[in-house]
Amino acid sequence: MQYNAVPLQRLIEQFEKMPGIGRKTAQRIAFYILGLPKDEASAISDAINEACEKIHKCALCCNLTEDELCPICKNEKRDHSVICVVEDSQSLIAIEKTKEFGGVYHVLHGAVSPLDGIGPEQLTVKELLARIGGGEIKEIIIATDSDIEGEATAMYLAKLIKPFDIKISRIAFGLPVGTDIQYADEVTLSRAIEGRRSM
Repeated sequence: MQYNAVPLQRLIEQFEKMPGIGRKTAQRIAFYILGLPKDEASAISDAINEACEKIHKCALCCNLTEDELCPICKNEKRDHSVICVVEDSQSLIAIEKTKEFGGVYHVLHGAVSPLDGIGPEQLTVKELLARIGGGEIKEIIIATDSDIEGEATAMYLAKLIKPFDIKISRIAFGLPVGTDIQYADEVTLSRAIEGRRSM
């Protein structure tokens, strides 16, 4: 039995399609939007439409941008010979917030996941190889997630890039700041030991 009006039900179903949004959260968002004044609800709708119309992939790194090249690719002060490969634009933003990386990026828009039907052809691997083939790249830093899909993607990319005879590195994974060692799992601890550095 359906308790909601059809337009409300459709709205809930659309929110439910979003990653990390379950049925209850989708309902909360839908009811929140319905409770907004019409001009505020329209502003949300307009912002979504504008983003969908104007945002596209950077012609070089595949990051999301409204121009042909994203601000990072346009920045001549960045080291364009070092590329940090990330799964998505959120990962790029997280790395940028550290202010530790001065190179450029390549956004894959996902990770290899055969169970989900995502292979290398669904990612921007061809575009990455084209950049490397230009001969100006000295190092590739693979910064995919440390989950199974991220590791598979990292290994796949390393194998593809190896014939180009450039430096390939992988970001270190380990203990988050403020974590007690006794509560860390074995994989995290082993990564922390592998990724150790001199003091």
